[in-house]
Amino acid sequence: MTLPTLPMTQITPARGRAAAVLTAVLIAVVALLSVLLTPTRAAAASLEEVTGFGSNPGALTMYRYVPDGLPAGRPVVVALHGCTQNASGYAAGSGWTQLADRWGFSVVLPQQRSANNASNCFNWFQPGDIARGQGEAASIAQMVDRQLADVSGDPGRVYVTGLSAGGGMTAVMMAAYPDRFAAGGIVAGLPYGCAQAAGTAYVCMYVGATQTPKQWGDRVRAAHPGHTGPWPVLSVLHGTADYTVRPVNMTDLVEQWTDVHGTDQSPDATDTVAGHPRHQYRDASGRTVVETVALTGMGHGQPVDPGTASGQCGTAGPYFLDVNLCAAHHLAVTWNLP
Repeated sequence: MTLPTLPMTQITPARGRAAAVLTAVLIAVVALLSVLLTPTRAAAASLEEVTGFGSNPGALTMYRYVPDGLPAGRPVVVALHGCTQNASGYAAGSGWTQLADRWGFSVVLPQQRSANNASNCFNWFQPGDIARGQGEAASIAQMVDRQLADVSGDPGRVYVTGLSAGGGMTAVMMAAYPDRFAAGGIVAGLPYGCAQAAGTAYVCMYVGATQTPKQWGDRVRAAHPGHTGPWPVLSVLHGTADYTVRPVNMTDLVEQWTDVHGTDQSPDATDTVAGHPRHQYRDASGRTVVETVALTGMGHGQPVDPGTASGQCGTAGPYFLDVNLCAAHHLAVTWNLP
C-alpha cells in the first residue's frame, strides 16, 4: 500500500502536525492490514488423547492422530506399540503419523498402562484380554468405533498393526474382531492363542508352540464363533536374527492364517522387498491372503528406513531398526492407502 503525501509548498505548522498524525494513523492501519491479510500456515496436527470412548474394560488409554483437513470416508489404522514403549514414541518412530499426513488417513494409538502390565506390554497372552467383548481387546474395538464416528471414517478400510506384544495383540484383534478389520500387519509378533497352546508366553517367544495348521486355525475360528468370513488379510514382517520373539512365530502365523483362509502352506509367489525375501500365499481366487517378509539379519524391532524419499519413513532408535525398509510404508502400500 502506498501512503498519500502532501506537497511541501502547502505545509504550514498546523497542517504539518495534522499530516504527521495522519501519517502515523495510516502506518498503523497498514501494519494491521498486513497482519490480517497475510496468509498463515495451519498448525500441524498433533497426537490427541481421547477419553470417554466406551466402557474400556481393559483400562487402556486412547490416543489418535488426525491430519488437518482430513475428509470423510478415509481409512483408519490402529497402531499398537511394543513393550516398554508408548503411543507417542511408536507413532513417531514407526512412521505411521508421517504417512498419515502424506496420504490422508487417521491413526488410532492405544497405550498400555503400567497398572495392567509392569513392562507396558499389551496382554496378548491373558485369556481375559484376548476374547471378543472382554478386556483389552474390547477396549481397542471401542476405540475403533469412536474413531470411525468422530472422523466419519470408512468402516470397510480399518487396519491394525503392531510390534512385538503389539504384534501379538494385532493377531488378537484380527481373530476376535474379524468383522472390524480388512487386514493386519504383524511385526515380530505371535499367532493368536499361542500362550494357551504352549502353556506360557515365554515358550511362545523363545521356542514356539507345536500345533498343526488346523489347530492354529481352530483357535482363530473359536475366537468369534459363527463368523465365516471374510477374514482379514495378513502381512508378517520378522527379523531372521530375532532372539526375543523367534522367527518360528512367523511360520506359525503363516500356518494359522493360511488355514483360516482355506489355502495351503506353500507360497504361490516369491520375490524380494528392498533385498529381503517375501513369500505370498494366495487363495483359490488368486488373491494374496498372507504374505511374509523375512528381514535378513535383523534383530527384534520395527523395520524403518529414515529419510524423505517417497518410499522412506520412520526414525531409527531402540527397537526401530534401519534396514532400508519401512514396515509402515510397506503395509500402507499393500493396503492401498496411498
